[in-house]
Amino acid sequence: MKQGLFTGLLIAAAYIVSFLFYLWMGTTPPDSIFHAIWKGGPVVSVLMALILMVIAYTVERVIALQKAAGKGNIPEFVQAIKQDINNGDVQGAIARCDDHQSSLGAVLRSVLDRYSQLAALNVTDREKRISEMEKAVEEASTMEMPLLEKNLVAISTIASISTMVGLLGTTMGMIRAFQAMATAGAPDAVQLSLGISEALFNTALGIVGGIFGIVAYNVFTTRVDRFSYMIDEAAFYIIQTLGTGTSR
Repeated sequence: MKQGLFTGLLIAAAYIVSFLFYLWMGTTPPDSIFHAIWKGGPVVSVLMALILMVIAYTVERVIALQKAAGKGNIPEFVQAIKQDINNGDVQGAIARCDDHQSSLGAVLRSVLDRYSQLAALNVTDREKRISEMEKAVEEASTMEMPLLEKNLVAISTIASISTMVGLLGTTMGMIRAFQAMATAGAPDAVQLSLGISEALFNTALGIVGGIFGIVAYNVFTTRVDRFSYMIDEAAFYIIQTLGTGTSR
């Protein structure tokens, strides 16, 4: 519900800002770049709104993934956890996870908590321990991964839509240009130039929005995959170590 509300508000805010900026561009001097972009037609306001949405989602993802990374260096955190596990200091590892405040720490803490529960119940069967800790990883990952992947689909969708909307604007501009050429006698030079201008600016803005969206999506997907790999690698090490180990 909150995600849908955020998306709805973002769409409305982005388009209002873009439309007002589009109207302002129409009041600028005829020889300015803003006035030239304004000649691209009303589709320009939609393309600018899409670009603003990509920027907003990018800022949101940067903040969210930075928070998910927690405090300090992640590889060093993983090595410290492994060292605690090798020393049999499960409670120290749990405290370290709490202090790191990361998605990785949350998943690893769930494994350590499950191990502590099994140890308290005197469960010594290795397969039972491993099975229960693997379930803990799956449950914690189910909670954390959606937070890491949030809005990535929206960014990818905007990248595709931006290109299509730019193509729509290009088509409309070319229609105007051909209409100007189809007039009896000499072609209407003003309408012809407006049509070509509309086509080119819509093409450019559509490509810009698509590039921003694709780059942002690939960067964030790579970061999420790296998070996922570190979670799996660290969790596997802990599970295999604690499966037959002892704690203190």
